[in-house]
Amino acid sequence: MEIVNPSCALMSNFEVMEALRTIGDTKKKFGLRNLATISYETLRFLEEGSCRTQTKHNILQFMQAVKPFNLTKSECLMMVNDPPSSALHIQLQIEDSEERLSEDQVNELIRIAQQWLVASEEE
Repeated sequence: MEIVNPSCALMSNFEVMEALRTIGDTKKKFGLRNLATISYETLRFLEEGSCRTQTKHNILQFMQAVKPFNLTKSECLMMVNDPPSSALHIQLQIEDSEERLSEDQVNELIRIAQQWLVASEEE
């Protein structure tokens, strides 16, 4: 296997879901039934996750809100894909979080994630 473009960026679950939605039925036109099945199953899985209610605007707002925490791109991506709901969740997503973040910062990160990445029950 050859790496065609080594500078490609990582994609969030939301971006993958949007890409699969835009590809749509073009796979069927070219006779790629296996690819169509995999795409359908992946899209179905993603639509059951937290990305089903996310928007580009909300993700951008989240990224702006967490800038003061000096998180890496991969840590932010993990939080977008799986919004944290507890301090333990933060510890699993952020390397050395005990040294890098105070308890108040952890609580603030959880609040920001809930505000921008998780839809409320009314929505």
